[in-house]
Amino acid sequence: MPAKIAVVQKPPVFLDREATIARAVEAIDEAADAGATLVIFPEAWIPGYPTWVWRLKPGTDMALSSELHARLRSNAVDIERDDLEPLQQAASQRAVTIVVGLNEIDSRFSGTTLFNTVVVIGPDGTLQNRHRKLMPTNPERMVWGTGDASGLRVVDTPVGRLGCLICWESYMPLARYALYAQNIDILVNPTWDNGELCLATLRHIAREGGCWVIGTATAMQGSDLPADFPDRDRLFKAEEWINDGDAVVVKPGGAIAAGPLNRDKGILFAEIDREAVGRARRSLDVAGHYSRPDIFSLSISRKPLTPVAFTD
Repeated sequence: MPAKIAVVQKPPVFLDREATIARAVEAIDEAADAGATLVIFPEAWIPGYPTWVWRLKPGTDMALSSELHARLRSNAVDIERDDLEPLQQAASQRAVTIVVGLNEIDSRFSGTTLFNTVVVIGPDGTLQNRHRKLMPTNPERMVWGTGDASGLRVVDTPVGRLGCLICWESYMPLARYALYAQNIDILVNPTWDNGELCLATLRHIAREGGCWVIGTATAMQGSDLPADFPDRDRLFKAEEWINDGDAVVVKPGGAIAAGPLNRDKGILFAEIDREAVGRARRSLDVAGHYSRPDIFSLSISRKPLTPVAFTD
């Protein structure tokens, strides 16, 4: 039976964790009122993608980079501190599954390092999965540490078996295959990317994996940055579109089901049917009858990578 989903590309309350989470709850209510049972938010949405890394100069802007990183760190999500509790309550109250990207702080070991993380919250409010981006892209490495494969998992949801790859992880063939081999129905790609090349990649994944593919970036203009953002007017013009959004839903096989939602600070709705997955894989099942395990093999370590192990 088809299920209605909601792909949110509204901007966050930039660099404000609590206000952004409150805005997320509002979007969840809007989506649930429209009948959606799966609600998806973009990459690093809480409390905003650090888009400044693509504009600052490594040498002359070091002081500004330090200030912005400090603001991001103080507003990052600490899962151990239950910062996601409002979203977990919203998921339970509205009986929806939530996928949201966030800046996560490592409070367990260093207390400082940030990760680009996506979490899946089930309709009962439980945290079903946490995946940290395996490799931050280009200047993102000045902001985020590298993740591990402990969250490279597909989980059961009422809408279907769901897994996530963040932004350019969609270009990592082995990461994609790791999800294909877990009987995935829906691959969610929270991203900062958009445009024709991004869409071509998502359509290829839907064809290759025979699964639904959902992509969403943040539709945001310079005017969405707070007035106290350091050097805001030098770095960004109020009217410019920092990101076009381009939320999209792609059917198994590669046809577009909904979107792209271009330069619209709203929600893209679509209906998906998991039966379409089995039909798409009848001819091409890359982790099944179209694989050659006698020739190729893939080994994945899901062991969490920790900087220290304490023995008491």
